[in-house]
Amino acid sequence: MEKIQHSHVQVQGLKLHVAQIGTGPKVVLFLHGFPEIWYSWRHQMIAVANAGFRAVAFDCRGYGLSDHPPEPEKANFNDLADEVVALLDSLAIDKAFLVGKDFGAFSAFMVAVTHPERVLGVITLGIPFLIPGPLGIQLDLLPKGFYVIRWAEPGRAEADFGRFDVKTVVRNIYILFCRSELQVAGDNEEIMDLVDPSTPLPPWFTEEDLDVYATLYQNSGFRTALQVPYRCLELDCGITNPKVIAPSLLIMGEKDYVMKFPGMEDYMRKGIVKQFMPNLDITFMPEGNHFVQEQLPEQVNELILTFLNKNSST
Repeated sequence: MEKIQHSHVQVQGLKLHVAQIGTGPKVVLFLHGFPEIWYSWRHQMIAVANAGFRAVAFDCRGYGLSDHPPEPEKANFNDLADEVVALLDSLAIDKAFLVGKDFGAFSAFMVAVTHPERVLGVITLGIPFLIPGPLGIQLDLLPKGFYVIRWAEPGRAEADFGRFDVKTVVRNIYILFCRSELQVAGDNEEIMDLVDPSTPLPPWFTEEDLDVYATLYQNSGFRTALQVPYRCLELDCGITNPKVIAPSLLIMGEKDYVMKFPGMEDYMRKGIVKQFMPNLDITFMPEGNHFVQEQLPEQVNELILTFLNKNSST
C-alpha cells in the first residue's frame, strides 16, 4: 500500500485525486462505485502492478479527495464518462483497460461505446451491460421502499444519513449491501433503520478499512455521491444502439443482491447481454457478494489478470 503514489490531476477544471502504482506500458484504470473510493481497488491495484501493468484509480468528482463539480445537483453520468476520457488525456494515456464496479461500470460501458479507440478491454463487477436512462434499471418494477428509489428522492437520504456520523453511515451500507437480499424499507422506516447497530462488519472489511472510507467521505460528504448515481440514473444519456466491441469480462457474485433485480439473472444467464457486448465472457462466483473485489480479492485478481494477459498483445 505504501508504494501507491497519490497526486491531484487537473481534469476539466477540477482537481481529481489519483492513485497510481506500476510502470508497465499497459494501463488499467479502475472506476469505483458507491459508497466506494479509489481505496476499494487496493488489492487489485497491487496485483496488476506486480504483473507488469500500470494501475490507476481515482476518486470521481465529488468523492473523497477530488473536487466537487460547481453545481453538484446537475452532475450526471455523461460528466463521469467525459471525466474518464479527460483523465486519460491528462495522464497522456492513449488506451486503457477499464475496470468498473457498481456505478463505475456505467462509466466504463459509456466510454467503451462512445470512445472505443481508447479502450483495450472492459471488466465490470456486479453490473452487466446497462446504460443510464429510461431503458436501464426498471425502477418501476421495484418496491417503493427500495433503497435506489428512496435515495433518488432529494433530501431523503440526507435526513436519513444525517442522524449518524459518516463512519456509521459507511459501516451500515457495507453491512446492508454485502447481503444477498434487496434492501427495502417499510413505510415508517428509512434505509439506515434496516441495520441492527450490533451487527459486526464483514470479516473481510476491517475497522482500519472503515477508517479510511470514513475519512474520505468526511472530506467529501454525500452531496455529489447522491446525485451520481441515484438522482440521475433515469436521465437519458443520449446513447442509441449501444454496443461494446472491446473484449469484455463480467464478474458476478451469485450472492450479489443485484442478481435479484427484475429480469437481471435471465439477462446474464441466457446471454441476452451479449447482444450489446458480443465479446463478453461471464464468470459467476458462487460465494461472491456486491463487494466481491474486497471480499475475495485473490480470486478476483486471478480473473482480472487472466483477462489482461489474454488481451495484451505483445
